[in-house]
Amino acid sequence: MKATELLKKDHTAVKKLFAEFAKTTTRAQKKRQKLIDKIATELDVHSQIEEEIFYPAVQPLAEGQRLVSEAKDEHQEVKNLVAEVQGMDPSEDGVTAKVRELREAVLHHATEEEHEMFPVAERLGKEEIASLGEQMAERKQELLQGAIPRMKRAVKKGARKVA
Repeated sequence: MKATELLKKDHTAVKKLFAEFAKTTTRAQKKRQKLIDKIATELDVHSQIEEEIFYPAVQPLAEGQRLVSEAKDEHQEVKNLVAEVQGMDPSEDGVTAKVRELREAVLHHATEEEHEMFPVAERLGKEEIASLGEQMAERKQELLQGAIPRMKRAVKKGARKVA
């Protein structure tokens, strides 16, 4: 799978999670928490494979430096919003607004990436894009199966219980 296809697939998956969250109410605390945790994990892994593999490949291309710099700034904004959402009680009314804010930031980032960065990345050529896709898929699996994400989630859940 091409790197750009893998990333688009990730974008679609997280959009579906946001849509599922939007259908919940404050009474569905457990479901909301599971969705928040799933969104956080998906975004964390996605941004990590982009920053480790995809962005370094795109950066040397014309316009690459600017696009990567902007994307990294957007990742930081999303990470900050994820931390805020994860620190909230899922039964709070404010969590809906914060998740909506996160969703808007993610959609903005994904749209810019797909319309601006992906066409630039295609200049790498079919073989390189395919190779990057393989590397990213492999790294994604490592991250999803590794101990670090589980530890991060446990720490965040513990922080929520204390708060």
